[in-house]
Amino acid sequence: MQREIFTEEHEAFRDTVRSFITKEIAPFHEQWEKDGVVSRDVWLAAGRQGLLGIDIDEQYGGGGETDYRYYVVMGEELARAGVHGPGFAVHNDINGGYLSRLATDEQKARWLPGYCSGEIITAIAMSEPAAGSDLQGIKTSAVKDGDDYVLNGQKTFITNGILSDLVIVVAKTDPEAGHKGISLLVVERGMIGFERGRNLDKIGLHAQDTAELYFDNVRVPKENLLGEEGKGFVYLMQNLPRERVTIGVTSLAGAEKAFEQTVEYARTREAFGRPIGRFQHNRFTLAEMKTELTVARTFTDRCVMEHVEERLGTEEASMLKWWNTELCNRVVDRCLQLHGGYGYMTEYPIAKAYLDARIQTIFGGTTEIMKEIIGRGLDL
Repeated sequence: MQREIFTEEHEAFRDTVRSFITKEIAPFHEQWEKDGVVSRDVWLAAGRQGLLGIDIDEQYGGGGETDYRYYVVMGEELARAGVHGPGFAVHNDINGGYLSRLATDEQKARWLPGYCSGEIITAIAMSEPAAGSDLQGIKTSAVKDGDDYVLNGQKTFITNGILSDLVIVVAKTDPEAGHKGISLLVVERGMIGFERGRNLDKIGLHAQDTAELYFDNVRVPKENLLGEEGKGFVYLMQNLPRERVTIGVTSLAGAEKAFEQTVEYARTREAFGRPIGRFQHNRFTLAEMKTELTVARTFTDRCVMEHVEERLGTEEASMLKWWNTELCNRVVDRCLQLHGGYGYMTEYPIAKAYLDARIQTIFGGTTEIMKEIIGRGLDL
């Protein structure tokens, strides 16, 4: 089915992203996977190409283009290329929303030029060793002391954790106030007491730095409070739907690419004297995947447009995230099976896709949390 949500400008931007991937990412990604982290050079290159802060005001070096579809294009192309190392989505799709909406003029002038140029790499620190999807259960605290907050706690599973220069930290400024006691503080590289732990050893996404972060009596100036004190939980709930749409978009793009590669493999790989795609079981398996992906594509593009027009609800975003991430894992698993023994070899893209895709149903809110959100909306 022909997609109808993009204009010629979006497709021209798609060509730009593809060229950037070919030149600045693909030749180096294998080495980055060995290193467990990308080079900062790719961030600077992305800044020069205008791929960071697309929706940030031009006065700060951004693109001034608020159409979310440009980020959709970028996310799709990175997913289709299987290059997950650069944590651009966290920087652009998640943190950009917090900074552009909540930062004061002084904060914007301080942070956004570097954010757009790639000189300032950002992360957001929500999850803790004992609190993942349950954000109200976080233990990280920030206590006022004069003109500062004194920040203590630990975060884990933080994308861009090693490279980040600016971290939006979710902390409790009033432990007795429940979700109304949560605030967002911006911690900057070099603050005394801010330490990075190990670069976590994951089963996939090996080029993406994912770290533990430690805060030991870090003095964070009150000028680094993002938004209003006590409204952090509300801000998180407002921004999470966009994060889940983004995950749904990239999951589907990755699944579609894996399917395309498998169809080609089924045409050329022979068994018992004929291409494996001619066996009825294999052909039916491919037909099932094609149908599921087509249905998901229709729903996904509808959700993207609903989000662009600011009509997409939390429940619909949760449906998209749940459905597409689970579908991605099912599709990639079946595609690997059709590759036979070669599917288990890491030099084949399907093996890497299998490892990289598994996290999709976990981060950004697990499938179980998505179902809970949808279920609550049923008013049972």
